[in-house]
This record gives sequence, C-alpha cells and structure tokens, in this order.
Amino acid sequence: MRFGYWIPVFGGWLRNVRDEGMTIAWPYIRDLAAQSERHGFEVALIAELNLNDIKGHRAPSLDCWTLAPAIAAVTERLELMLAVRPNYHAPSLTAKALSTLDTIAPGRLSLNVVSSWWREEAAQYGMPFDVHDARYARTQEWLDVVQRLLREDTVTHHGALYQLEGAVLEPKPRRVPPVYMGGESPKAKEVIAGAADAYVMHGDEPAVIAGKIADMSARRAQAGKPPLAYGVSGYVICRDTGAQAQAELERILDVKSSPAAYASYQDFLEGSQLESRVSLEEYSVSNRGLRTGLVGTPEQITARLRAYQDAGVDLMLLQFSPQREEMARFGRDVIASYPGPAAG
Repeated sequence: MRFGYWIPVFGGWLRNVRDEGMTIAWPYIRDLAAQSERHGFEVALIAELNLNDIKGHRAPSLDCWTLAPAIAAVTERLELMLAVRPNYHAPSLTAKALSTLDTIAPGRLSLNVVSSWWREEAAQYGMPFDVHDARYARTQEWLDVVQRLLREDTVTHHGALYQLEGAVLEPKPRRVPPVYMGGESPKAKEVIAGAADAYVMHGDEPAVIAGKIADMSARRAQAGKPPLAYGVSGYVICRDTGAQAQAELERILDVKSSPAAYASYQDFLEGSQLESRVSLEEYSVSNRGLRTGLVGTPEQITARLRAYQDAGVDLMLLQFSPQREEMARFGRDVIASYPGPAAG
C-alpha cells in the first residue's frame, strides 16, 4: 500500500467549512510538500481545475502545470501525479513539458488523465468541450501522441484531432510517466483497460471496490495488457477516540453553518436520486471521500486500510483538513506503524 494526497490547490476541501486553516500561499504548499516525504507519503496529486468547485467559482484555484515544477524542486522522492485534461492541452506541448519536468524530478512524474466533464468551465475559458464518448475518443488519440513522442525518435501522426509531421522531442524522460485514469461508464472502462497503467476510483466500501477491481482486471486481461495498479480516494478524520472523530465528522457535515452552503445543498438534493444521508456526505466532501470510512482512531483506520489492501488497492489518495496538521498526525499514527502484506 502506498499513501498519497491531494495538493490543496483550492486552499481547502470542505464545502461547509469556510475557514479550514489552510491557504493557497506558496510557503504553505511548499512546506506541506517537503514535510509530506518525512511523514511517509509517496505520491502527490495536483488537480487541474481552473474554477474552484469546492468553495465557489470566485474562490481561488491554482494551476497544476505552473505549480508542478515548484513542488518538484523542493521535494526529493515524491511522485508528482499531474492531472491533465486533453481538451485543454496540445499533446505535443504536454510531452515537451513532461520532458522538461523530468530534468527537475527524474523518474518522479505520472499523469492523471481526466476526460473533462465540466462544460461551464470550458465555455468560460474558451476551450473545446466534447460530449461523452467523443471526449474519450480525444483522450485515446491524445494519449497515443504523448506516449509516442516520449518514446520514439520521430513521430508523424495523422488523426481525427491531431496532426504531427516528423516531430522530434528531446530529451527523453528517464521513464515514460505512468497513466492513472478514472471513470465508471462503459466507454471509460474500455479506454482505461486499453490505455492506463492504474485505475483510480472514488471512495466506496471495500467490497464494492473489490468488485470494481475484479471487473477491471478481467477487462484488462481481455485486452491482453499487464495488470493494472488500483487507487482509491478517501477523506481522513483521525482522532485519539472514536467520539472525537465522530464529533469532527458532524462538524464538517453541518450544511446549516453556512446559508449559501445550505441553499446549494438543497439544490443538490433536488437534482439527486441518492439517499439523503449519503447525499449529505457526498455534497460535503468530494470524490465520495467519506465512503471509505477512514474516520476513527488510528487502529480503526489501519484496519479499514488493510481491508482495502486485501481488496487489491495499491494506493490511497487522501484528503485532510487542516491538511498540514492532519497529514502529520496520519503519518505519525498510521503510516509509521502500518503493517506490510499479510503472511502467506
């Protein structure tokens, strides 16, 4: 099991808590990234969203590809998982950026390829937006071009969306960045089975995750590809007692603490067919992070993590609030004593 976390590009993760004691200021992110290696974290995901979908569109949101080289320069071992949406980036220029970043952080880069879902953001920023299956067709072609440029001496490509004539890309990276992808539609799973190196999933019960892993493993074998790695998103509340953890959970779920948040929550419920309590949790924390059940004492959280590992999960991508303090606690109380694989 490897432990990763989300870089706080929004300055917080909670919709119902206005001030989380976090910031987007560079000194905060710099120190958090550097300290994370000492706490035992191995991967940092830098999300790519130009609008803040947690605190509101007018709240700040940092750019992934501007932030990445700065984080690379102040860390030594941390894998930097850079989110990228193909409709926002030319594949040739993305390959060039990766080639350059690899000179700063050799062998430490990976890609989280996201087939863009946010129509309003694309309209605001004047970028193309594809309907569902078309966006995965773009992803397939885009990824093929990027990976060929990172591997081959000269690339000529005549596709539906991209045209390259004898393109040369140097230097080549120490390793071609592995590709992490997520998605739950049949088309998404088809693309992931054929093109990804790892499948990342929203939070869910270990048994549900085990079923998703079994399904994707079968698809992967059918595609004639080597086994995938598997990751799950989660939100952590680690406390000395279960009662303290539950009190913090109730605090972050309190939509009535903010009239604006409560109004948004009501809109969310009206447009949702989910059971109310689950809807509250999924509104309050993104990526279904609370479904992982990483709420409790270090011992309870460790047992839960072991259940995910037994289900086939290789990587937990975690969110915390306030992030610096809670990551330090998690590193000290969970990662430092986390058990290895079960005997036999």
